[in-house]
Amino acid sequence: MSLLTHLLACLFGIGSWVSINGLWVELPLIVPQIPEGWYLPSYLSVLIQMANIGPLSITLMHRFRPGALNETAVIYVIVGLGTLASFLLGFLWKETVVVAGAPRSVALFVLTFFLAAVDCTSSVTFLPFMMRFKPQYLTTYFIGEGVSGLLPALVALTQGVGVVHCMNGTQSLNTSNSTPVYELLANYQPANFSAEVFFFFLSAMMLVCLAAFLLLNYHPAVAREHPNGRYTNGVKNKVQKSRKWAEQRPMMDPYRPANQNRRSSFGTGSYSWMQVIYIFVILAWVNALTNTVLPSVQSYSCLPYGNNAYHLSATLAAVSNPLACFIAMFAQIRSLVFMGALTVMGSGVGAYIMSMAVLSPCPLLVNEASGAAIIVLAWVVFILSLSYVKVIIGLILRDEGHSALVWCGAVVQLGSLLGAVTMFPLVSVYGYFSSGDPCNTKCP
Repeated sequence: MSLLTHLLACLFGIGSWVSINGLWVELPLIVPQIPEGWYLPSYLSVLIQMANIGPLSITLMHRFRPGALNETAVIYVIVGLGTLASFLLGFLWKETVVVAGAPRSVALFVLTFFLAAVDCTSSVTFLPFMMRFKPQYLTTYFIGEGVSGLLPALVALTQGVGVVHCMNGTQSLNTSNSTPVYELLANYQPANFSAEVFFFFLSAMMLVCLAAFLLLNYHPAVAREHPNGRYTNGVKNKVQKSRKWAEQRPMMDPYRPANQNRRSSFGTGSYSWMQVIYIFVILAWVNALTNTVLPSVQSYSCLPYGNNAYHLSATLAAVSNPLACFIAMFAQIRSLVFMGALTVMGSGVGAYIMSMAVLSPCPLLVNEASGAAIIVLAWVVFILSLSYVKVIIGLILRDEGHSALVWCGAVVQLGSLLGAVTMFPLVSVYGYFSSGDPCNTKCP
């Protein structure tokens, strides 16, 4: 295997979600300076789901016009668009326009929609593009995708976003004897550098992704890593006589018998339709939990235990994603039973996290150090286990052919959409969750 190809695959994967992940971690710095305030996360959730028009269009094109879409050209367009939108955000994110008599952050919304369209579409273009490489490089790509969440979080920590110092202050007066009641007040510290610099950093990361993609296409050392020189990202060529050959050719998989009867018309036919449905249901469920359901309540589950517990859980959870991908490079257990068991375990840990969010601001062991340690450990185990499941499913579907990876990306977005649609009214409309105070958690 080529170390250069591994590095380029990782850098290419970083560009998949770095823009939207970066926007989310920058919210504590953005929100106080725009008219929408803390309603902004709700608006962003809606915009991101609207951007699923991108992957929907790509999936329909593959379904009804197979072989007609040049994925390489599409990737050039969306990565270039993501670079430009991130760069423009550095100049325009604070600009407002009066709409219906009130100032609105129109530029921020429009550019966020374009960023979301880029990142959502990457799910159905980046993964199929990796079909031209050996299976080992797909795992490296997933590491890069995990780093796309970790890297902005680390930069935001360096920036000092959301850092709170608890200071003594007079909160209220005792009505019985008019004596002041002193409580700790949350004092948010100024950032070490501005949001503009952060957005320029995101634009630079998209440029790195574009450069990695160029080298993956044209570097001679990378070309030697193609398992089959006739494969061209799903676009038919003169050598490729039929799409059926491209989809159903056997992959080099030591876990699969060489001569086995086809069990279905899906991919190579290695799995029955019930097994295919099982794999895709788990894929949708896992992505719903990890991408939208649990992240939407992370602050509710962690803040009652203190600001340090919140930042530690967010950072270690971001580290757990690429760590799971790294483990998958050496332990590729493709058993469907093991995959289901790991999903059940991760879902159980997720249920504990959701329970603590529901009990906020007074979850279990709220005033104990063990409570903070357990919630941090829960987030690590949750992300680590379900990220491993996602990588293994990606490897399984990679062996099933190009269309299987297209559908993989589509189901990833579908699961995220269903999770967002479920959680948005619970969090933003009906207000079923109560936030804890990082400095004053009062519980009986």
